[in-house]
Amino acid sequence: MAEEKSTVVKRKRRRTTRRRSVVDSAVRNAAALSDGCNPELVRGAEFDGVFEMPIIKKPEKIIIPDNLVPFSKMDKADPKSFAVCEYENDIEFRDLLINPNEYIKILKKYQGFISPDCSVYRDMPLAIQITNIYRSRAIGYCFQKHGVYVIPCVRWGDDRTYTTRFLPDRVAFLGVEKHSIVSVGSYGQLKDRANRYYFEAGMDAMMETLEPEIVLVYSQMPDTIEEKYPRTKFVEYPDWTSAVRKEKEENGSRAK
Repeated sequence: MAEEKSTVVKRKRRRTTRRRSVVDSAVRNAAALSDGCNPELVRGAEFDGVFEMPIIKKPEKIIIPDNLVPFSKMDKADPKSFAVCEYENDIEFRDLLINPNEYIKILKKYQGFISPDCSVYRDMPLAIQITNIYRSRAIGYCFQKHGVYVIPCVRWGDDRTYTTRFLPDRVAFLGVEKHSIVSVGSYGQLKDRANRYYFEAGMDAMMETLEPEIVLVYSQMPDTIEEKYPRTKFVEYPDWTSAVRKEKEENGSRAK
């Protein structure tokens, strides 16, 4: 019995030392019980296409961030030198999705904000792919409305999201204005033939549809893509793990 009590005490201690979220548990429960789409986010928005994606407007002046930092690591980066992105597991930025208003003042301090990279996998039901694209646009629009410099993250899934063979619109690109700045994440997309095929096919469709002036790339862009679109400026940023490793190596060599 004593051993059982000790185990219970230890478990309770582990629970109390776990890092607390900035989002209150009541808010979490409300989000789980509601429709989860936060309709107040898109109040005043203009909408695009048959799926009525909120439009993230082209900025009056295009600003290219010096660096990108994932949302979960943004307290480790200087706001004057970094824009915040979400190229990481969705669970790492779930608080942002549940209660984005908590972060408006914080994100205004950074160079910019890449709209959420909500997961859009090819094996997801199409309804979920479309929903996650919507969530990214809705939060991006909301932050832009409140004065945050927002760059749309463009993410596609299977070919139903980036062609018109199945749907009347290329849903992956709805809510993003042409001839502007966008961001894509290639991390993990080029490791095998299938992922590379869909990534490059989606890139071609995006370039044809949006004709962006600037494409920010989290990780690397295949040379074949850059060569095809010489009028577009591609700006590559190392993924956070690689960037931290490189900095440690450079600091270590200086110390020697």
